[in-house]
Amino acid sequence: MSGSRSSSCNVNMASTWSKKENKLFEEALAHYGEGTPDRWHKVSRAMGGTKTADEVRRQYELLDEDIKRIESGSVPFPKYNTQGAWN
Repeated sequence: MSGSRSSSCNVNMASTWSKKENKLFEEALAHYGEGTPDRWHKVSRAMGGTKTADEVRRQYELLDEDIKRIESGSVPFPKYNTQGAWN
């Protein structure tokens, strides 16, 4: 089995992202917009290298899929409890 196959398997595996990593990811995406050369490498570096460029790209793809589902109406709007603890 080649090394490239092994690395592609790792990219397909779901990785967990902390709240801090997600925040850094969002900030880096805002800074490095579409069309930025080597965008995923730059986002990865801006996050402190805690995620690879491939992991960053995949996270973006998942986020983009979620947004498309929400905008198309495929995901129902959540029903929030309107009665807070302070009432």
